[in-house]
Amino acid sequence: MHIFFLSCLKATELIEKKFYIKLSFKERLQLSLHKMMCDACSMYEKQSVILEKGMESQHNHNHEECDIEELKKQIASNLKESEK
Repeated sequence: MHIFFLSCLKATELIEKKFYIKLSFKERLQLSLHKMMCDACSMYEKQSVILEKGMESQHNHNHEECDIEELKKQIASNLKESEK
């Protein structure tokens, strides 16, 4: 295969890699050229972005739950003190 053309397997690896590590210029160029010709990999990238955002949102949501639990404890404590 030519140096600028990727297989779909390699393209999906680069799509996933770019969420965590900055791609080199060559990798970005190869991925862009591949996605111009491959609708499946373009769709895969769009779906991966949605999944990553969802997972990030869920991760942030879990941290918010911890803060809410602490807030509940503080409210209960304040209510007990105000009853005295």
